[in-house]
Amino acid sequence: MSNSELSTTRHEPGSGAWKTALTVLQEVQPPLIPADGHAMTVVVEYPPGDPGAPAHRHPGGPAFGYVVDGEMRFELEGEPEQILKAGDVFWEPGGDVIHYQDGNARGDIGVRFVVTMLCDPNQPMLVLVDEEELAQRKDRRAPRPARPPCGSGDH
Repeated sequence: MSNSELSTTRHEPGSGAWKTALTVLQEVQPPLIPADGHAMTVVVEYPPGDPGAPAHRHPGGPAFGYVVDGEMRFELEGEPEQILKAGDVFWEPGGDVIHYQDGNARGDIGVRFVVTMLCDPNQPMLVLVDEEELAQRKDRRAPRPARPPCGSGDH
């Protein structure tokens, strides 16, 4: 049966807008997730100017995110700091890669983002990185841009 025959033999819901409603925001090749792994989706909200989580990593697997509101300061090991705005997507490969920043880039509004993490049940979802390790790996951190004062509205 062809697609045109299929569409005439089934009732199509609504206006048919569903056929073009999907927009791909990102595609990546994640590392292999173990058969007993699971996914977790969380909403993270930081108030104006909040620096976010301390430097950390996700040893159990990758994380995929979407900024819902506000602006997020995002920095992974080996990559330059970015300011992600509402509608932007991000991903972290997980494993040994340090996630330096996920805080609010603005001092005048909050930030809210959604993250889906693929998790190995034998690994913690998030592990903080101590100052000693940060010092040992400082050569892996991309140069950081100068910042205007928080709350200035500039980034």
